[in-house]
Amino acid sequence: MCLLIVIGISKCQTGRAMDAIKANFTDIHARITKAAKEAGRDPAGISLVAVSKVQPPEKLQAALDCGQCVFGENRVQEAQTHWETHRAAYPDLRLHLIGPLQTNKARDAVALFDVIETVDRAKLADALADEMAKQGRKLPCFIQVNTGEEPQKGGIAPLELEALYRHCVDKAGLSITGLMCIPPVDAPAMLHFGLLATWAKRLGLPHLSMGMSHDFEDAIRTGATHVRIGSALFGERLKT
Repeated sequence: MCLLIVIGISKCQTGRAMDAIKANFTDIHARITKAAKEAGRDPAGISLVAVSKVQPPEKLQAALDCGQCVFGENRVQEAQTHWETHRAAYPDLRLHLIGPLQTNKARDAVALFDVIETVDRAKLADALADEMAKQGRKLPCFIQVNTGEEPQKGGIAPLELEALYRHCVDKAGLSITGLMCIPPVDAPAMLHFGLLATWAKRLGLPHLSMGMSHDFEDAIRTGATHVRIGSALFGERLKT
């Protein structure tokens, strides 16, 4: 009897958690739409990238049940575990790599992901280009810019961006379609979003991946085409 009661409570808790995720998705979509319209933009031009790192299978399934098909992952191996069983059932699934990538993981990243958002050095660009050629895939890539020039973060320094962009396009032959940034936590995010938008315009790039759970509306007002949202959708993530 006690076991049945515990199981029943557990199922109820899980059900409430999944209902909360569905409500979160509805709320975030409404906020994206509102921010876009306030900025005179079409909400359809903004892609919600659900950050699914360290989330359990039931939460990922709840997101899929909401119709979400674009997900962001930080680590290649974890992404393989999350999504290898979903590809066949969800043909519209698109995976973005939004975490740092080592060159020795380029083969697996090219095989699994649909967009690489964290190109930040020439050596990585060359490794990705080689793997794309071997695998017959041409993935859109973003260059990650370390707008705050923080030593603990990945990304190219703003003043080195154009040289890296030229290498990626002219020498490696990558399809660079946008820029990505993660502003410093203690700085006004809008300044960093504005800097990234300025560089994207200068380079003629159509996409900007910027804005997370706490600042995505400001990012949209500054021109974001992709917002990476995790905790506002799934709740606070588990510690790794």
